[in-house]
Amino acid sequence: MPTVRVTRRAHFCSAHRLFHDEWSDEKNREVFGDCSNPHWHGHNYVLDVTVEGPVDPETGFVMDLKAVKGAIDERVVRDVDHRNLNLEVAWMRGIRPSTENFAVAVWDRIAPVLPEGVRLQRVFLRETPNNSVEYLGPEGGDR
Repeated sequence: MPTVRVTRRAHFCSAHRLFHDEWSDEKNREVFGDCSNPHWHGHNYVLDVTVEGPVDPETGFVMDLKAVKGAIDERVVRDVDHRNLNLEVAWMRGIRPSTENFAVAVWDRIAPVLPEGVRLQRVFLRETPNNSVEYLGPEGGDR
């Protein structure tokens, strides 16, 4: 059977602050700019999750997109929507919530729950219309 990639998109809103505890307010502003605002700031995120696998001859699916949506909702959106990534999301604790780190954490949440034969191929996280991150997994897409 051919190998095909399918993508599901999700939207959510989250707040965060980028800062380093050991740095001064001035250094945090210098490195992180407005993202170091001590009163937090938020984004309307767009998340694309792409899975890859063989097309099932009985269903015509790589994976039912309702199941992909369910994995995204249960493992990510439920925890982060209208939440502060620094303070309220257990699986982000101890991780500086840059979009890069957030995309890797999303991968780590979704990859383990995919069915056998289907693998996570890409996490694409758009923070703003101008800023986005693409993560292709621990091997960087060279599989």
